[in-house]
Amino acid sequence: MKNIAAAFLLCTSISANLSGQNLLNQATNAINNATQNSGGRGSNLSNDEVVSGLKEALNIGSNNASGSASKRDGFLKNNLIKIPFPKEAKVVETKARQLGMGSQVDRFVTTMNRAAEEASKEAAPVFVQAIKTMTITDGINILRGGDNAATTYLKGRTSAELTTKFSPIVKKAIQKVELTKYWKPIITSYNKIPGVKKQNPDLDRYVTEKTLEGLFTLLGQEEAKIRKDPLAQVTDLLRRVFGGR
Repeated sequence: MKNIAAAFLLCTSISANLSGQNLLNQATNAINNATQNSGGRGSNLSNDEVVSGLKEALNIGSNNASGSASKRDGFLKNNLIKIPFPKEAKVVETKARQLGMGSQVDRFVTTMNRAAEEASKEAAPVFVQAIKTMTITDGINILRGGDNAATTYLKGRTSAELTTKFSPIVKKAIQKVELTKYWKPIITSYNKIPGVKKQNPDLDRYVTEKTLEGLFTLLGQEEAKIRKDPLAQVTDLLRRVFGGR
């Protein structure tokens, strides 16, 4: 009975600190090993050690993702996360290029990505704090869900909070890189064209959303790396929790 209770507590604790279904599967394997007393590495881990290992993986993954994204060209030269011209204003881009403003459009796109890179310097603490708010009930629901349950939960349940916390960071970054200086000539020229529908997309909201999307993508890659690659298990605790699986 003690083994079952310990397994249940370990299971729910792991879920509360998880941000990827693949990592969840690894944690579940640790629980199974502990419950069955198989004598493997997982059977020697306490609840606290497993939870601490997951938190450590999250901290390292978040910091690595933030560090990668915040480098110069971290967004701009990574096609997986590069922020394009806003889709809702695609007609503006097309018309601006037709009017010979292609270089201005390119500078605008570059500056949007510079804003994302700047904002990413402060991303890791925001992500870590948001993921820590998962409750035991949330963790149980994630375990009962499908293969993407943890990722779906994280994006669906924390996106609003992350956006609220991250918006001022992005706004500050947008001001620092002077994004509006490159945007204003483009949108002003377009809106002066007779007969067109005036455009005025919310750049703060757009850059915030795309920055978070990019950071989620990079964080997922970091988690997978820690799970699969022994070289990414850079501490003894990570090796004990994730090694030999």
